[in-house]
Amino acid sequence: MADEEKTEEAAPAEKGKKFPIVIVVVLILVGLILAGGISYFITTQVMSTGPSTAVETRNHEPGVFVKLGDPKEGIIVNVGGIKSSRFLKVGLTVELNPDREDNVAEGKLTPVAETKIMDTTLQIIRTVKIEELDAARQDDLKAKLKAELNKALGEGSVYDIYITSFMLQ
Repeated sequence: MADEEKTEEAAPAEKGKKFPIVIVVVLILVGLILAGGISYFITTQVMSTGPSTAVETRNHEPGVFVKLGDPKEGIIVNVGGIKSSRFLKVGLTVELNPDREDNVAEGKLTPVAETKIMDTTLQIIRTVKIEELDAARQDDLKAKLKAELNKALGEGSVYDIYITSFMLQ
C-alpha cells in the first residue's frame, strides 16, 4: 500500500515537470524561427538597398595619378582653427581623367590645374573640424574633396581621391 501511494504521487509530479519543459522547448523554437525571419528580412530588404545606392560604379579608362604636396611629406596643415596646436600630415593622391586636356597634358598635371587642386584641397582641409577627421568619416572627407575639386577643375575631372598616409598630432 505504501508503494502504491509513492507511485501515485510520482506520476502527477512527472506530468507537472513535462508540461513546463514542453512550453520551454516550444518557446525556444518560436524564438529561433522569429530570429531567422528577422535576419532574413534585414539582409534581403534593408542591407541590400543601402550600399547599392551609395556606391557609384563607373567603368572608365585608367586615370592619371597625381600625388599632392611634397613627395615625401605630403601635405602638412594646421587644423582646428588659429588657436589650435593640432597638425595634420596627410598624403593624398588624386586620380584625374586623362581626357581632360586642360588639366592633364602628356600624362602630367598642368600648372594651372596643380594650383587649383592644391588651393581647393588646402581650403577644405583647413576648414575641416577635428571630429570630421575620424577614421570612420574618412569616406565623407574624400567625397567632399572630390566634389570640390570637380567644381574647380570641371565636372568629371577627378575620378577618385586616395588617402595614402594620415597622421594627426
